[in-house]
Amino acid sequence: MVIPLNVGDIVRLRKPHPCGSVDWKVMRTGMDFRIQCLGCQHQAWIPRVKLERNLKEILKRAEENEMD
Repeated sequence: MVIPLNVGDIVRLRKPHPCGSVDWKVMRTGMDFRIQCLGCQHQAWIPRVKLERNLKEILKRAEENEMD
């Protein structure tokens, strides 16, 4: 089952980033996602399957008409 994620969504992952933050912003979607750590602003590419497996919760949905 595919979890619907959009650019701008804020998600919480199960494992923390080395900076200590577990919250990430979705920057790009597709087969691979580009996500940005909200603690240190580091960006990383992660496959959709791995992101969906490590996803704990969706904290905030992006607005439909909001473009970042």
